[in-house]
Amino acid sequence: MNARGKIKSLIALRCLTITKVAQMMREKTGKPYTFKSLTGKLQRGTLSLDEAYLIADILGYKLEFIEK
Repeated sequence: MNARGKIKSLIALRCLTITKVAQMMREKTGKPYTFKSLTGKLQRGTLSLDEAYLIADILGYKLEFIEK
């Protein structure tokens, strides 16, 4: 599963929408996140690591790097 599919499934598991997540991102950062901008980043694969951490935090997850 790619990042787009994983993030979308985690959003659905929390009974949220991309629109709501974008709104929560906007509230936390003050940056102009919208449904269109967030879905565009997911489709293009241009979501930054900072944005991935932010989404994980909003959804109640923690991202970490684990050595193989």
